[in-house]
Amino acid sequence: MSLREKGAVESRNLQPGVTVNADPEALKQVVDNFAHNALKYAPGAEQHWSVFRADGRAAIRLADTGPGISRQDLPHIFDRFYRGEKARDRSAGGSGLGLAIARSIVEAHQGTIEATSEPGQGATFTAWLPLAA
Repeated sequence: MSLREKGAVESRNLQPGVTVNADPEALKQVVDNFAHNALKYAPGAEQHWSVFRADGRAAIRLADTGPGISRQDLPHIFDRFYRGEKARDRSAGGSGLGLAIARSIVEAHQGTIEATSEPGQGATFTAWLPLAA
């Protein structure tokens, strides 16, 4: 099911020619985890996806217009089993592993992952990967 079928408003800016040496199924899981979190914690928010080159690396980025992530939660969102204050209610489902798995995949490909957010102004998740030679 596509993001649009799940009610997300999305836009894409995919720079042509950005190539990495990576397991495509693993990178799909990173993208799926970013999308799942945005749908879960920012339902109805716009999602802007981009793929681009910067500083000799490739980036996969999702920026959303949701409620953002609190300053106290932000440093921990890639920790295994961490669930932010809004996510502690288990009725929403999830185990707190999605972003930890995304980080593991990105790091296994010699990359880094980051999140930035201002409460009330959305969140941005970026996976940085080495460009293919």
